[in-house]
Amino acid sequence: MVTLKQLAEQLSVSVSTVSKALHDSEEISPETVKRVKALAKHLNYQPNKMAISLKSSKTKSIGVIIPNILNHFFAKVLFAIEKEASSRGYDIIICISNESFTKELQSLEVLGNGSVDGFIISIAEETQTKNKIDHFNSILQQQLPIVMFDRVANDVDCDKVIIDDFGAMQKATTHLINEGRKKIALFSNIDELSVGKLRSDGYLKALSDSKEYKNEPIMLTHGKEEDFDEYIEAFLIKNPDVDGIISADNTSGVIALNKALKLGYKVPQQLSIIGFSDENVLKFTDPKLSTISQHALDIGKASVKILIDRIEKVTTVSKTKVIKTDLVLRQTTTH
Repeated sequence: MVTLKQLAEQLSVSVSTVSKALHDSEEISPETVKRVKALAKHLNYQPNKMAISLKSSKTKSIGVIIPNILNHFFAKVLFAIEKEASSRGYDIIICISNESFTKELQSLEVLGNGSVDGFIISIAEETQTKNKIDHFNSILQQQLPIVMFDRVANDVDCDKVIIDDFGAMQKATTHLINEGRKKIALFSNIDELSVGKLRSDGYLKALSDSKEYKNEPIMLTHGKEEDFDEYIEAFLIKNPDVDGIISADNTSGVIALNKALKLGYKVPQQLSIIGFSDENVLKFTDPKLSTISQHALDIGKASVKILIDRIEKVTTVSKTKVIKTDLVLRQTTTH
């Protein structure tokens, strides 16, 4: 690896002159800057990031911890995080908790030992169900900022990027009521998560606020170990009068559509269905599924901006950024 000293020796100038020239210092003549940069490019000189880190006490790296890399939503957020961080001169170090509190804790401890300048985190399911927050507060006490997205801990005083899960589900449920649907069911496999609870509450609020809707709420929650396909198919067979389905997660809506079509339902004439996000499934559904769009790319970009502003001390007060959602009506609902 070529060093500043080697560049200086070849150019017969000081190491300080080379360093200043590479940073376009006004102290160095344009001719010298041009010579230094030309040689650096020719020899493929790369700055020693470790040395820069030691000198500035900054690593220019961000730790990103997500619960599930196979989930399309998290993959899209991660894509946006990397792109935005790179454009701001930061690298990212990715850890996957696989919904485990222990793995999340280990990732924070390892990266929090001088490897990164801050964290972007979506909390593991086990962390939320056990209501564990001490490890986050420990990181914050080390003066390492945290931005939580999607799944957040309300009792942790840090920056957060979320969507209006409650309002999004309330709006979608209200749409089904306005279609004239009389028996609307909510499917969810994330009921134990903060976002799942907010979405369920939005569904319940829409039903209770409606003067026209008379039936009791129908909420089907299914654990990770259960067979979604069989569970949802059995529900549709047992409840042929259900005329509206809304999904709080990104798989149940697709399964419900496929099972309804298999059982001979006319969608949306007999049954309207609204899914939650995950645009990658849309090309595989016929008719095209109506969804609540989370705007994952905006969430990732906003998370990076807020964290870097915190790292660079542009902001000092914790804030919560709410990303707007859209109800995208396609062929599984009437307009």
